[in-house]
Amino acid sequence: MNITILGAGNIGGAVGKKWAAAGHTITFGVRDANSPKTQAALASIEAHALPVPEAIAAGEVILFSIPWSAVPDVARANAAALDGKILIDATNNFAGPIINNLAALQAAAPNAHIFRAFNSLGWEHFDNPMAGDVQTDHFYTGPDGDIRARVEKLIGEVGLRPIWVGDNDRIQIVDQVGALWVTLAFRQGWGRGVALKLIEKF
Repeated sequence: MNITILGAGNIGGAVGKKWAAAGHTITFGVRDANSPKTQAALASIEAHALPVPEAIAAGEVILFSIPWSAVPDVARANAAALDGKILIDATNNFAGPIINNLAALQAAAPNAHIFRAFNSLGWEHFDNPMAGDVQTDHFYTGPDGDIRARVEKLIGEVGLRPIWVGDNDRIQIVDQVGALWVTLAFRQGWGRGVALKLIEKF
């Protein structure tokens, strides 16, 4: 699959490395291909870095891992190219009343298939999703069907156990999982290594 990752920071770099290892073609959409972050991401995997519009045109799947505040402008400027594609929102605004960018993506690309994932854990869990022999769980939302199966496979290829919460009318649940992770990791002092595991007893 041709996957575009907007942003080449910790999250984009960690996820991109796993997807490249799974055989996908990775393109980073960045403002500056020569920036230290972009060069660090390119040094670890076989990938390309292009300006954002060209990168979006190249991808079947677009992962938004740029700053939350940048997403509406990027979505509006590239609306036609985003429409109809698989969009994954990994951005967060924990300081505000709305944590995700679902509304901005829906407004710009009403025919896109939008998923909420890679937002509720620190990037370290994408780089190494195992705690000994225990696999980290990852909660996500998005429309059901064949495309969800593709997104679930992408989450699994990062090494996480994907757990579908439902369509995006349940997006706040995933957002609050992210808020819980931030609270435990920083306010409660557990550190960035804390993760969640869903136990099925019966």
